[in-house]
Amino acid sequence: MYFHRLTPLTVIAAIFLTGVALQPVAAQTVGLKQSVAQTSVADQAVMAFYKTREFQPFWTGNSAQERARLTGLIGAFSDAGLHGLPVAKFNVDRLITKIRNAKTLADLGQLDVELTTEFLRYARAVQSGVLVPTEVDKEIVRKVIYHAPSKLLAALADGDAGSVFKSLPPQSVEYARLIKEKQRLERLVAAGGWGKSVAAPTLKPGASGANVVALRNRLVLMGYLRRTSSAEYDAPLENAVSRFQVANGLEITGVASTLTMDQINGSAAQRLSQVLVALERERWLNQELGDRHILVNLTDFTAKIVDFGKVTFQTNSVVGAHDEDRRSPEFSDTMEHMIVNPSWYVPRSIIINEYLPMLQENETSVEFLELRDDLGNVVERAEVDFNSFDAETFPYGMRQPPGTSNALGLVKFMFPNRNNIYLHDTPAKNLFGHEVRAFSHGCIRLADPFDFAYALLAVQSSDPKAEFKDALDYGEEVQIDLENHIPVHIIYRTAVTRPGGGLEFRRDVYGRDARIWDALKLEGLVLDDITG
Repeated sequence: MYFHRLTPLTVIAAIFLTGVALQPVAAQTVGLKQSVAQTSVADQAVMAFYKTREFQPFWTGNSAQERARLTGLIGAFSDAGLHGLPVAKFNVDRLITKIRNAKTLADLGQLDVELTTEFLRYARAVQSGVLVPTEVDKEIVRKVIYHAPSKLLAALADGDAGSVFKSLPPQSVEYARLIKEKQRLERLVAAGGWGKSVAAPTLKPGASGANVVALRNRLVLMGYLRRTSSAEYDAPLENAVSRFQVANGLEITGVASTLTMDQINGSAAQRLSQVLVALERERWLNQELGDRHILVNLTDFTAKIVDFGKVTFQTNSVVGAHDEDRRSPEFSDTMEHMIVNPSWYVPRSIIINEYLPMLQENETSVEFLELRDDLGNVVERAEVDFNSFDAETFPYGMRQPPGTSNALGLVKFMFPNRNNIYLHDTPAKNLFGHEVRAFSHGCIRLADPFDFAYALLAVQSSDPKAEFKDALDYGEEVQIDLENHIPVHIIYRTAVTRPGGGLEFRRDVYGRDARIWDALKLEGLVLDDITG
């Protein structure tokens, strides 16, 4: 995964021994252990680790294991930029300077502990991310896996150092491909990017002139069109625009509309920043996704079933609107069952913010909803003075019974979670005709929910369509359990790789990637001041 830019360790070893070799060996050992013990008290986990070693040094001796660890650490710092980590935080030259400046036993003991601390800091960053998701955006509620320092250090103490360092970054195919695309974009940015932007706000087939040439040249450099000298918006150019639209999640028209042109004029440096954010997000999701799992990319407005790394089913989706309290959060959970002919139990926020004001104006409004007390009994509206309550004191819940007009449609897919988010059908089929499909209150609406259900049931039923239809025809709520629970990952990726190479990009619909990028820059991540 990485290559090394090393100071020869024979030189480093010599530096370690300078100034201490004239002392008796026993005195050196006692003095070094004493320095390690005194320095390690500042960190409880580090001190506990050294205590198990009786405060013997871990990095700064002459054994093959210690040299291999040091080689791995220097190599990791040298390649921090390869992983999109802030080089300023993992500066290999500063690390080597620390090593060179260690002259006395006290220096060596202090250095050894510092190297352990630096290893743990690097391991956390490359395994689980530089940033804490919820500190960047409260709606990124993903549970990041953080490995205990004791386990990381035990692995390095007991295993092959080279293998341990190679195992630290995510081992996913997506991460490896993102690294490759990052390197490609870095070369592209250094070479000047995609050239001159297109000045025209829109262009369509039949147009000609300098703006068409600029559009053509840009698409050639992006890899969507073979080089040609034509100044006409001809069929090949139209096809190239269509391919660009496919790769960027745009409506496929072959016309360079305002939205399409805005994406075409995006700089290579901007695309590189999206890849760097994607790498950080992949570190946050550094876990086994499941042989079969459901992947919902909020920026892509799709929901997919993935079996052993291949998409076996895909449908369009509607996600939460870009409003406070309506944006869909990011997290992972496990789908356990589906409910056919669901009731809709209206969330409290919708009751008090939307429906209570309507009922205060007209008690007969929203008649499709039942009013219920805290015991679940239906309450007659005529018995309630809605104007005597406010958002805090309104004591009733609301339910919409099953039916074709139910807000959840005819099926919902449950993965119980504290965010109260699930996948479901919807009677508002017209919303799937929009290019940007952010309209819901946070849950994920599916364009093809029945087919989604069949695909889920196919692994446990000889006739999934018949099983589902029987439940549907019953007319009341029916729960169908999934024999094997399925991991669900709700992600937000504006840059994703293609299996055969290349990248696809999506718009930052909630502005989350922009916040992550700003936070990464505050941590020291820097792009050269070059635009494409």
